[in-house]
Amino acid sequence: MTEDQTPQADGFADLGLRPELLRALTGLGYEEPTPIQREAIPPLMAGRDLLGQAATGTGKTAAFALPILERVHPGVGGGAPEPVALVLVPTRELAVQVSEAIYKYGRELKAEVLPIYGGQPIGRQLQVLKRGVHVVVATPGRAIDHINRGTLPLDAVELVVLDEADEMLDMGFADEIEAILQATPDNRQTVLFSATMPPRINNIAKRHLTDPVRIEIGRASTEPGEAPLVRQSAYLVARSHKAAALGRILDVEAPAAAIVFCRTRNEVDDLTETLNGRGYRSEALHGGMDQEQRDRVMGRLRSGTADLLVATDVAARGLDVEHLTHVVNYDVPSAAEAYVHRIGRVGRAGREGVAITLAEPRERRLLANIERLTRQKLTIEKVPTVADLRARQMELTIDQVREALQADDLDRFRVVIDALADEFELTDIALATVKLVHQASGATDDDEEIPDIPVRNDRDRPQRGTDHSGSYKGGDRGGSSGPRSKPERGGPGGQSQARRGPQGDVSRLYVGVGRGDKVRPQDLVGAIAGETRLSGGDIGAIRIFDRFALVEIPTDAVEDVIEAMRNTTIRGKKAAIRRDRDDA
Repeated sequence: MTEDQTPQADGFADLGLRPELLRALTGLGYEEPTPIQREAIPPLMAGRDLLGQAATGTGKTAAFALPILERVHPGVGGGAPEPVALVLVPTRELAVQVSEAIYKYGRELKAEVLPIYGGQPIGRQLQVLKRGVHVVVATPGRAIDHINRGTLPLDAVELVVLDEADEMLDMGFADEIEAILQATPDNRQTVLFSATMPPRINNIAKRHLTDPVRIEIGRASTEPGEAPLVRQSAYLVARSHKAAALGRILDVEAPAAAIVFCRTRNEVDDLTETLNGRGYRSEALHGGMDQEQRDRVMGRLRSGTADLLVATDVAARGLDVEHLTHVVNYDVPSAAEAYVHRIGRVGRAGREGVAITLAEPRERRLLANIERLTRQKLTIEKVPTVADLRARQMELTIDQVREALQADDLDRFRVVIDALADEFELTDIALATVKLVHQASGATDDDEEIPDIPVRNDRDRPQRGTDHSGSYKGGDRGGSSGPRSKPERGGPGGQSQARRGPQGDVSRLYVGVGRGDKVRPQDLVGAIAGETRLSGGDIGAIRIFDRFALVEIPTDAVEDVIEAMRNTTIRGKKAAIRRDRDDA
């Protein structure tokens, strides 16, 4: 170590990192490794495969980036460098974010890092690959494109990282991941990180990892009597009052910056307009926007020009905004794992945060699923009343006035007091001034009470098939059980796939490819999840016939899915997609 390295970097020095990386970490203000970095870096530098379960925000990017950079030796061998590492990530935003982090850590090594993803002209990527890079960070779909073109050399790859592997599987990239791993050298080192560890992750690990080191790092536990880093709560709200309730909650919480997650792009656009009308500086982010638009939106959020980001899941995966304080689930995610990824946007690197979920009464079961997965109880709060809102607004005004009184630049405003003191009492002048401050702070004249939804204990619920009086509601034996009856599965010539399925109203789509095109249910799930904002858990029953398939999706997502899939190919064939004519 050189003299200009501070003792703050000693924790990383103990891990055996090269001096160039230690200087970079010191310059970035890193003081000591996080638990995932302390446990993962030594075995990775020793060449071991690794299977890590780590919540978002625990520092896992540096945990794999630093061992990758240990393998980078610019100028060795001469000619254009070939990639020594390939990092696979679920989204373009995360590809950019990981690439920027690796570049910052490896600046002194002159490490060449290239993100490759869809939505960016492939020509530029081809030019950089031809010139040579040390590390490639890619989304699975674009990586396959380059592999098929022969433009992504993998012969020299020593290390492959699957970052947020559960997200990639949710988006339908299982086949692409398998193909990419098959194309890399057999003696490569393989690293898999996932926030959750469903069975399919373990299946990939068994097939592609050799005697891996297993690491599980959760969020820091809270000692008794201490407040958790991420405060999690839920509000039960009727659908017709959700937008008003969200505005009321945001007014009371007063976040420095927040992400509001919605299920569809139409909902994103509508809610963004509503929040802007309420006085918030809101920006929309969804897959219907091109990369330039998305970059512009993120620039506004990071610079503080916008304070609310209203986004779909796919668009907001992997985002890291340092001053983010709140995450809001405007819709309860149907997959509990998605909740884990959403709230991972706050509480990062030891910072405190708030996670808020708006749930309709019918979504209580989804809240219970989240509690089981996270092993944490969600506090059910009451939507703030008008009185609560006004009290909070007064608190914020008092804080603003107190802050102004503590400043030392008040003398230049004394002329205003002197000019008014002969006409008005000083108390009245102060009241008028506070009124102006209060109005300028954006305080709304919200005077409509939002109805409470009673919190129901599970033991008070009627048994399935009965009403509160105990009467059976299922209809006559052998007859129809009404709208709650299960839909037909399969049928003549069709096959079906049992899925978790969408919540609420569903509609059926006709997709113009079928068994004759060798289409499987996972192909349809992957295509829809990859091109739209839906996750695999949002897609319901799938029936595949010889020449076409029928797919159930949430009704409010139908138009978005049809538009997004208009030019998509499935199994190499362009497929017509429309609402099924027989769909009721």
